[in-house]
Amino acid sequence: MNAFAALADDTRREIVRLVAKKGSLTSTEISERFKMSPPAISQHLKVLKEAEILRMRKDAQKRIYSLNDTGMNEMEDWLREIKDLWNQRLDKLEKYLLKIKKERSHVKK
Repeated sequence: MNAFAALADDTRREIVRLVAKKGSLTSTEISERFKMSPPAISQHLKVLKEAEILRMRKDAQKRIYSLNDTGMNEMEDWLREIKDLWNQRLDKLEKYLLKIKKERSHVKK
């Protein structure tokens, strides 16, 4: 599952927001903040890990989750690319509108 599909779910977005705020959290700390069963949260964490949005490390019996730069950078790169494309389109529109404005001002004289 890609990162955007994984983040289509409200609960998963909230988990990512929570982990981003705290830096890292255990699966227990995450599940305590939701009104659903720990196994359900575990499934959400699994999806986020597979989508490379979160990374998990084991410390004895604890599973500790943090943001995964790989997945986050991939989404950021995609968003930057889309933003750049829109900026190029808006720049072209601005040039066109300035050209029209200039042509109209010459016609009125």
